[in-house]
Amino acid sequence: MPAPAGFTWTARADGTVVVTHRGRKAATLRGERAARFTEEVEAGDPQEVMARWTGAYKFGNERTAREHPRNRGRR
Repeated sequence: MPAPAGFTWTARADGTVVVTHRGRKAATLRGERAARFTEEVEAGDPQEVMARWTGAYKFGNERTAREHPRNRGRR
């Protein structure tokens, strides 16, 4: 799976964190969640952290793989 890319985040003056993916808002975090997110982003790989927090680590190929002949009996 390719490494996550295209994420950015912005911290607002009121403590809210807005995460965007390719220009579209993916998540809005407030309070304790925003503080934990900021700590994780600064400590680790920001793209992977943002992908995990927003749930954007699945890219839609799951349905295609499920329909492949080798996987048809596995549900």
